[in-house]
Amino acid sequence: MTPEEQPVPFEPSAGAPEAPAAPEQPAAPEFLSAPPRPPERDPFWGYSDLLWFFGLAIPSMLAGEAVEWLTLTLLKLNVTSLAVRHVPGMFVGYGLLFGGLRLMFLVRYDRPFWRSLGWKPTRLPVMWVMLSGMVTAILVALASALIHTPTGDTPMTQLMETRVDVLVMGTLGVTLAPLCEELGFRGFLQPLLVRSLGAVAGVVLAAIPFGLLHLQEYGNSWRHALIIALAGAAFGWMRQATGSTKAAVIMHAAYNSLFFIALMTEKRILPHLW
Repeated sequence: MTPEEQPVPFEPSAGAPEAPAAPEQPAAPEFLSAPPRPPERDPFWGYSDLLWFFGLAIPSMLAGEAVEWLTLTLLKLNVTSLAVRHVPGMFVGYGLLFGGLRLMFLVRYDRPFWRSLGWKPTRLPVMWVMLSGMVTAILVALASALIHTPTGDTPMTQLMETRVDVLVMGTLGVTLAPLCEELGFRGFLQPLLVRSLGAVAGVVLAAIPFGLLHLQEYGNSWRHALIIALAGAAFGWMRQATGSTKAAVIMHAAYNSLFFIALMTEKRILPHLW
């Protein structure tokens, strides 16, 4: 076969029609596509959960008092310190209350306890947070003098008559009490109010029941309740500004520590500092 007789390979010309493209799949109807998920509300709990939490507070505290009475009765302990007598009941009451809240977060929402309540880094240096608490204590003391807050005998002063009482209450006042009170008021209540009413109204309204909580402890003195509510508003401002309940706890602990240092100095537990 001569070169002229060899077959020439086929090459499509420029004008030859292209192969037909594969047909496009029709788009799914809009009603079959998944709707976009709505943004999750912050915080995720609601007012029904709030009612459940505060409703749980009463049986929790009653259970704490029952444990306190049973401990002293069954063990036949002769404890003269009123502050020491209240320690078991406080731990049991707070344990049941926040244990119930943790269970609700887990069962109903499948959420963690601490992070949900704002237990996050403080954003501010810890020393600045502590200083804010001490400055708040000084301002509150000045305001208390201006409105002539009564200084008579109250259930709170009865809990701090002896050196042992002051030491026990001072220890609880910078550890358990700030932790539990801030988790409840600034960690759980305040974010819900802020979501509904805004930052200023939420901070103020969360501080009011905080002040009323201490009303009976100070002989039903409205001046004491007002002063403590003002302190609560300062703790709430710290929570709102930093987004951290941990910061509010540290500030609250520093606030209480200054008062207990002054009281221990008065009781001559510590040497006079001024």
